[in-house]
Amino acid sequence: MLSNAENRISDIVRIDYRTADVFKKHSINYCCGGQVSLQDACTMRNINYDTVAKELEEATRNVRLSNILSYKEWRIDFLVDYIFNVHHAYLHKTLPALKAHLNSFVNGHKQKYPEMVRVEQLFSDLCEHLTIHSLHEEEIIFPYIKQIDSAFRRRETYGNLFVRTLRKPLSNVEREHREIDEIFAEIRVRTNNYQFPATACTNYQVIYHKLQELDEDFLQHSYLEHEILFPRAIEIEQQLLQF
Repeated sequence: MLSNAENRISDIVRIDYRTADVFKKHSINYCCGGQVSLQDACTMRNINYDTVAKELEEATRNVRLSNILSYKEWRIDFLVDYIFNVHHAYLHKTLPALKAHLNSFVNGHKQKYPEMVRVEQLFSDLCEHLTIHSLHEEEIIFPYIKQIDSAFRRRETYGNLFVRTLRKPLSNVEREHREIDEIFAEIRVRTNNYQFPATACTNYQVIYHKLQELDEDFLQHSYLEHEILFPRAIEIEQQLLQF
């Protein structure tokens, strides 16, 4: 339905913010200049309509995990790979694009939306913290967890030599998470929990939706690490020391 040729560009994006990236890719204005139909926009830009329609379908496809899946029963090395390939990959792709989008929007709308200046500052801080946090996990925490997990599963008698005690590095991760949570908390306050004004333009709405998506993804990311991955890793450390 979103790719109906007669639907206006701005209406498509307001219905599903994920379509904004498709239009941005093809340099189709979806905000103030988005009052033309999808077909007309493709014609004006000399873009194949079927190509755009397919990309819109792919951008809005919902991927869901069954509720019967139990993360706690996953092998720990698979859980590490899942967090890296899903949540970390999402951060690496989303943060630069959303930061550029937010900066561009604020630069052009400071007078109309002065409240977004502080949101931009907070998001810049958030990007810095999330980038440092991700690298810390990818370069230190995750390889170590995989190492001790492999030693434990192989019942290696020298496995205790691998144990460097996660508690100190994990305390640093917990501190990083607290700092990130604090930034998200202020962003929620500044954005009225991502509830945009009725008069907000399409671009404004897209930014709020993407900020909320990022927030929700990090909540899941944080849950998998603090409630499942790290406690299991500490338990493996303790058992390795008994070898």
